[in-house]
Amino acid sequence: MAKLFIVRHGQAAFGQSNYDCLSELGHQQARWLGEYFAERGLRFSHVVAGTLARQQDTARSILAGMGDESAVATHAGLNEYDGEAVYTGYTGKADQHLHQKADFRDYWQTFRAAYEAWIDNRIESIEETWSDFGERIDAALAEALAGRSRDEAVLVVTSGGVIGRTVNQLLKGPAATAIELNFQFRNAAFCEVIVGRSAQRLLSYNSIPHLDRPGRRDAITHV
Repeated sequence: MAKLFIVRHGQAAFGQSNYDCLSELGHQQARWLGEYFAERGLRFSHVVAGTLARQQDTARSILAGMGDESAVATHAGLNEYDGEAVYTGYTGKADQHLHQKADFRDYWQTFRAAYEAWIDNRIESIEETWSDFGERIDAALAEALAGRSRDEAVLVVTSGGVIGRTVNQLLKGPAATAIELNFQFRNAAFCEVIVGRSAQRLLSYNSIPHLDRPGRRDAITHV
């Protein structure tokens, strides 16, 4: 059976007007992950990331840590949902990053409510529906896995929302559970999925063996 490794991007610029860039720690988290994959003797036959800078840069840093010069393919279907549109559509305000800075706890409570409203189709102004989001993820993953043999490993680098929805679908959970799976997924963490002819099964979730080491505990982040 082929094995799919789905990685969330490294730490990005939470609380800044442009979230879509890795911090130096984010690059380091990804390089450490690449070193861990190399320690395991892993080699990926195909590497694909979304078009977002934080996803592309994470993929490249992972490969650098592996000493692998493979190209990173791009698929927009792996991009994160538009969190700013979800927040603004629910609150009527365009100050998401200011809210993040001003009151971290209140921001996440507000965003959770917005997320739930989006899943329930209660935000009329947003262009991409929850269903649309799922369909493009499914299409991107199907393309990444197309034609892969049972002995191949595929690396996908994406974001927490994509991973939450994908894992929830594998587990056949209620839609709202995807929120919990999204919010708990750590930066540069990964999950493994076994891909068979007729089914896909989750093997591991939110794994950070490359960070759960002496001297690296402070490198475990969520945003």
